[in-house]
Amino acid sequence: MEYMGQQEVYTFLKENKHRRFLSKEISKQLGVSIGLVTNCLKKLRESKAINFKGTKRKNQFQYRFKE
Repeated sequence: MEYMGQQEVYTFLKENKHRRFLSKEISKQLGVSIGLVTNCLKKLRESKAINFKGTKRKNQFQYRFKE
């Protein structure tokens, strides 16, 4: 599955709400490119649908389902 939308990323985070994920981890779990996941996460961040926090690395975030 190389096409994927925000809903799949959102559902993945919802099903794994007990922890935070880097975009790289989400990409690996869903079997899609990091670019697709990053794009979806950006839109979900902008719509405030998910929680995220920065890491020590610049422009890197940890994502989590927003309860």
